[in-house]
Amino acid sequence: MRIFSLVALLAAWQYASLSKAHFSFLTFAFTPAPTQVFDSLLELSHSGRLLSHVEASLARVLAGYALASLFGIALGGLVARRPFFEDALLTPLELLRPIPAVAWIPLAILMFPSSEASMVFITFMGALFPILLNTIHGVRDIDARLIASARSLGAGGVTVVVEVVLPGALPSIFTGLAIGMGTSWFCLVTAEMISGQFGVGYFTWESYTLQNYPDIVAGMAIIGVLGFLSSAIVRRIGCALTPWREESQ
Repeated sequence: MRIFSLVALLAAWQYASLSKAHFSFLTFAFTPAPTQVFDSLLELSHSGRLLSHVEASLARVLAGYALASLFGIALGGLVARRPFFEDALLTPLELLRPIPAVAWIPLAILMFPSSEASMVFITFMGALFPILLNTIHGVRDIDARLIASARSLGAGGVTVVVEVVLPGALPSIFTGLAIGMGTSWFCLVTAEMISGQFGVGYFTWESYTLQNYPDIVAGMAIIGVLGFLSSAIVRRIGCALTPWREESQ
């Protein structure tokens, strides 16, 4: 059914583009057809440029995402478990959270000596808050009786965190990690369009400036596939590490 819906969408897009369909508020007169996009992807892959663009974007996403995962889980756990850190950190983080990634780009260019570091920072900011908030909610949702039972059996602080808090919060943490992965791709592509000199986002923006419409959609398709695959990998890892969640459903 899912494959059929995808094929139906591509077929409708192909028909609308070839017939230059025009509605009152929407036109497909200049929209490239899926076959043109496919030809563009083939040409891009044969030229050798596709791999270099994908490698550049992947390296930035993985660097920013890894840092966001580290800081998001650590800060989320501290904010949820320690009132001091909640009072000290939660208000500044809530003030920073609504700021979109695009708004950070000028400041990131000023703060970091290289455009590469500024793009990693934008990716970091995009992934940080979904991971942080889901970690906070996951830790807070743990039944207090479980922690009290562990302590009554003689468990220390580290043991409680490792054997009770972390396993209990893992499903929510991996939900945040999956959302953060998609957000990091969105933010990275935005940063590459503005300050990058290589990467999938830069390729898409360069195609727009050259009015190469099939390449624009090809870049969008590459971004969508990479974001989908990377989020699916995170969800797979989450399912493998939390088998009890599937058994309870």
